[in-house]
Amino acid sequence: MGLFNNILGNSSEVSVEKLLEKYGRLLVEGEQIEIGFKLFRDTFMFTNKRLVLIDVQGISGSKAEYKSLPYKNISRFSLETAGTFDLDAELKIWISSEDLPSVSKKFNKSIDVYEVQRYLAEKVL
Repeated sequence: MGLFNNILGNSSEVSVEKLLEKYGRLLVEGEQIEIGFKLFRDTFMFTNKRLVLIDVQGISGSKAEYKSLPYKNISRFSLETAGTFDLDAELKIWISSEDLPSVSKKFNKSIDVYEVQRYLAEKVL
């Protein structure tokens, strides 16, 4: 099911230890990874200071873009829960005054999207 979820673009949770091992050097002093998710080759993680999106590019995956979104710049977000025939939930995040969401991530049913939404609400509100 893991490969199937990856092909569909569904996120799965990644341990903080694995994220620290791979992306710890992105953090500033006093910053801590609190929760993270993997989407096929891409990763996104919530720290105590910002949302970090890692977009792996190219066929070899040796090139990556690291996008940092401070919580203060998130103007709104939405959560669309999974339905009976829709197997995934989707989180959308808007930055500042943009009309279209800057971030759109899908979660499989193994992730409690209400917890993700609650976490984001605590950081943004």
